[in-house]
Amino acid sequence: GKSSLVNALLGEKVLAEGVTPTTSRVTLVKWGPETNERIEDGSFATFTHPLPLLQQINIVDTPGTNAVIREHERLTDEFVPRSDLVLFVTSADRPMTESERQFLVRIRAWGKKVVVALNKADILEDEKSRAEVRDFVLQHAQEVLGVTPELFPVSARLAQRAKSEPDKAESERLLAASGVEALERYVHGTLDDDTRLQLKFANPLGVVTHIVETAQSVAQAESDALLEDKDTVSAVEAVLTAYERELKQELPPRLAEVDNILNRLKERGLDFFDNTMRLTKIMDLSRGDKVRARFEREVLSDVPQQIDERVRRLIDWLVEKDLHQWQQIMTYLQRRQARYTEHIVGEGVAPLDTRRRALIDSVGKTATTIVETYDRTAEASELAGHVEAAVAQVALLEVGAVGLGAAVMVLIASSAADITGLLAAGTMAIVGLFVIPYKRKQAKDRFSEKMEVLRTKLLSALTTQFTNEAETAISRMQNGVAPNTRFVRAERERIEQNLATLVDAQKRIAALKARVAAMRHS
Repeated sequence: GKSSLVNALLGEKVLAEGVTPTTSRVTLVKWGPETNERIEDGSFATFTHPLPLLQQINIVDTPGTNAVIREHERLTDEFVPRSDLVLFVTSADRPMTESERQFLVRIRAWGKKVVVALNKADILEDEKSRAEVRDFVLQHAQEVLGVTPELFPVSARLAQRAKSEPDKAESERLLAASGVEALERYVHGTLDDDTRLQLKFANPLGVVTHIVETAQSVAQAESDALLEDKDTVSAVEAVLTAYERELKQELPPRLAEVDNILNRLKERGLDFFDNTMRLTKIMDLSRGDKVRARFEREVLSDVPQQIDERVRRLIDWLVEKDLHQWQQIMTYLQRRQARYTEHIVGEGVAPLDTRRRALIDSVGKTATTIVETYDRTAEASELAGHVEAAVAQVALLEVGAVGLGAAVMVLIASSAADITGLLAAGTMAIVGLFVIPYKRKQAKDRFSEKMEVLRTKLLSALTTQFTNEAETAISRMQNGVAPNTRFVRAERERIEQNLATLVDAQKRIAALKARVAAMRHS
């Protein structure tokens, strides 16, 4: 009944009417010296008519909210933001249908002033029925709009009959019963010059409010969607931080095991000199090869093998730690992938979601591939090669298949050789009882000095190498998850900037709305 009501307001049958939806395009009705219709395109037409009312206002007849005709809804959606006043027409025989209620929700988003016309009110036989329908429409309109709109029960049919009724008294009675005059007075009063100017300012503010609110909704949805990604990034970073902290805490005690072996070596060496460099064993001291053989047997013993075993354990520990951390990272990313899959079932996927999922998939596949192809033996062998090369360089050996034990043996043997030689040479220059104690002290001091040099070199080489290997492992993990980490942080920064900009825009809009509202009182 929209076109019928427009014709009733105009006082003439200007627009086509019918029991089925007759308005398939937006029709702009405005004043013109003669009646004329011009089809602008398939969705818009202009109708001119020489009526005085149209010299003050333009009336736009839009397609209805019939959900069957989606193109009609789209045309109306596009034109509503340009209006100063929305006359929302519902019918007394089917008041406030679901499609009308949904369309009213869309109108509300634009911040428009809405007036409800309850057409076909003449079919309501008594005041009780009229009050029930009126309350029903107002209740639902208030729930949607947040305010109670003006409502006018009207009958376009009675108003049109009044125009064609020859009897003046009957015509006036029909026109009064139609309720159209009350609606027309309200429209005239609402759209006077001052109010119209105020609405002209308020309308673009309503439109921009809708745009800002829509943008805020999108930005907030993106922000909410990134929360789980942020949590995943934080969890992965926490894993890496904990890994780095554990390495720093656990590496020194494990290296201390090597240090303990060297300390015990030093103690055995000092005991050896105390027991060997005596007057009672002066004949043995003259045999340097025997002294050296005893030294290697009683002092060196299996020290290289012990060190080799401790270092191997250290290598296995670092390799296992590395694998464990990759498994943890993979678990976090797989959980995130699963949540993505659950989220997108039956839903449209936004571009941001597509990029987020692609990154998670990419990083997750990298972690999964590393874990699935992780060869502990190969990793340990490669790491052992690095350590052996570092120790061999300290021992001034060629880097090759010398083995860690061989490199350590060279270090220890070179440190002890000149001392045992010193013992043999010392026996050739004995001139008194005090020479042996002096030579013993000299040998012990030299041995202690050599052992300290050995300890420093070996532990420094091992510490440097294992620290470098740990840093390399951490760096490799960080680089593996870096694309997703950078993306999440960049997106959060972008969204936060957008939200801040939108909040500022809201404040400026509120200030402008206050100025527009003040126009009424100035």
